[in-house]
Amino acid sequence: MGKRRNDRVVFENVEVLDAGAKGVSVAKAPDGKVIFLPNVVPGDVVDVQTFRKRKAYYEGKAIRFHQYSENRVEPVCQHFGVCGGCKWQNMSYSQQLVYKHNEVYNNLKRIGKIELPEFEPILGSKEQFFYRNKMEFGFSNARWLTEAEIQSEATFENQNALGFHIPKMWDKILDIEKCWLQADPSNAIRNGIKEFANANNLSFFDARNHGGLLRTLMIRTASTGEIMVLIQFFDDNKEERELVMNYLAETFPQITSLQYVINQKANDTLYDQDIILFKGRDYILEEMEGLHFSINAKSFYQTNSEQAYELYAITREFAELTGNEVVYDLYTGTGTIAQFVSKKAKKVIGVEAVPEAIADAKENAKRNNITNCEFFVGDMKNVFNEAFIAQHGTPDVIITDPPRDGMHKDVVEQILRIAPKRVVYVSCNSATQARDLALMDEKYKVSRVRPVDMFPQTHHVENVVLLELR
Repeated sequence: MGKRRNDRVVFENVEVLDAGAKGVSVAKAPDGKVIFLPNVVPGDVVDVQTFRKRKAYYEGKAIRFHQYSENRVEPVCQHFGVCGGCKWQNMSYSQQLVYKHNEVYNNLKRIGKIELPEFEPILGSKEQFFYRNKMEFGFSNARWLTEAEIQSEATFENQNALGFHIPKMWDKILDIEKCWLQADPSNAIRNGIKEFANANNLSFFDARNHGGLLRTLMIRTASTGEIMVLIQFFDDNKEERELVMNYLAETFPQITSLQYVINQKANDTLYDQDIILFKGRDYILEEMEGLHFSINAKSFYQTNSEQAYELYAITREFAELTGNEVVYDLYTGTGTIAQFVSKKAKKVIGVEAVPEAIADAKENAKRNNITNCEFFVGDMKNVFNEAFIAQHGTPDVIITDPPRDGMHKDVVEQILRIAPKRVVYVSCNSATQARDLALMDEKYKVSRVRPVDMFPQTHHVENVVLLELR
């Protein structure tokens, strides 16, 4: 037992110094070790109760505030601090942008160890709330009770919840009344279906025993006003299922794509599931600069549509296209960037590993009457080889927007071999981006850097870098 007690120390009057990775703030203990703290803002002075001690750091929580930071704001969401989603809602937006900018700068400097130009100012998001076009909620018959509810010693008959997983609790769902991330009618649809299900005694998913009717709810909205709703059912009960779907169709006639899945596997990912159309069409349309993109239930699309436009505009600006260039768009997804830059290029070649995404990309190019884009399926490190380049032409410009892990080292080596005159590298993880930039440093200098905030109230930040041949 002695060891456990040792982990729990109280440090008094500790100043919170910095906002660290993953939305957790950083302070220093009297012994010089770092303390990681949630739900505090740099500038707060607090007493800290530690609950975990490691060689180099403590994890703890603030148990008393002596002084509040001037950058602190009142969170708007009633679920702040429990939900775990918008970790920075208690920090002013201008300050969030400062920390995001610093994170990108520090990663590129420390991990990349390369020469950098002066950064261009981070582009903030015009909308700081209700900016997401896609939300996923889980149904559960094991509602997460807040500390206040537990202390009230009330009995809670109905344990049903529709909301988000509590961090690190795979089977507990926090019931959400109002989420500030997705515009109306998102909250109305979620609350409506929960009330309807409770009123009709429909069962909510039981994650421990694998049973129940209602499993997950996905809502996608588009700037065109179109709305997709997809329900995952666990039990295959036609009568109850139709009750739910008819309720949605009648109560929310503005839903343009109403779909469902019967999913009885261990996880709730959609990629290997048959999606069944109940009403409307099986996709919604997003619009950008006159281009239309169809988004189906499995499509990847940037989650903040308005800010995605800004991100792509910066990408196109960095590419400095004149109309004569062959452009390769690596990790093209549904071909959004490829089509967005196509009118300034001679030809664009998009490559992506997900076959459905490439089918979408081809469909969208046809819809937009774009004839100078070609799309190919394959794992980047295998497809992107000499034969492929011989067939499609050597790129003058490469645009790359890889997943969080960054580019595979074979892809980096291939880019270095081909040596296009410009590479525009879009990243959602500046740490792996910095690693890749260091590998490219022998041939390329970084000539422009601009971070873009796609996700206000969270610690996530995108970054666009222009590399030019030395």
